[in-house]
Amino acid sequence: MQREVQFAGFGGQGVMLMGQILAQAAMLEGFEVVWIPSYGPEMRGGTAYCTVVLGDRPIGSPIIRNPLHLVAMNRPSLEKFAPTVKPGGVIFVNASIIPVGSGRSDVDELRVPIVELAQELGNVKTANIIALAAFVARSAVVPFESLERAVQAKFAEKAKLIPLNLKALEVGRKAAAGS
Repeated sequence: MQREVQFAGFGGQGVMLMGQILAQAAMLEGFEVVWIPSYGPEMRGGTAYCTVVLGDRPIGSPIIRNPLHLVAMNRPSLEKFAPTVKPGGVIFVNASIIPVGSGRSDVDELRVPIVELAQELGNVKTANIIALAAFVARSAVVPFESLERAVQAKFAEKAKLIPLNLKALEVGRKAAAGS
């Protein structure tokens, strides 16, 4: 079994962090994992995406043309990558800034207004963690408890951020359940 997740958006939206946390959660589950980042010519504001490949055996190639899942944080990313997602996958759409859907009927599309949810939580910087949580809750690509442990590990050096990010995970999980 191998699963691929493409995270894509503008630089500064936390796309790379989402991929790193998912990769960490997959490693906690004992999966073989590859995380491949890609940046556009500019960092903040430019195109940024990463791919996380996880499997129960060694991964033959980290280069994936057709991922099983997509987390699209902006419209250009949705338009570019949604057509490449395998049927039956999950496409997460940042409904706060993407007014359209993927146009696909053969995938599970999850639209969540993550910026508004992050504002309600009191910190707009948690939008990416909310998105990641909603995606993982819907796709079950890793157990949610492993995602929680990965967030705690990622923010261990900034321990004061752990409670806020754990709350963001719960907000994302509830958003996925409500959609």
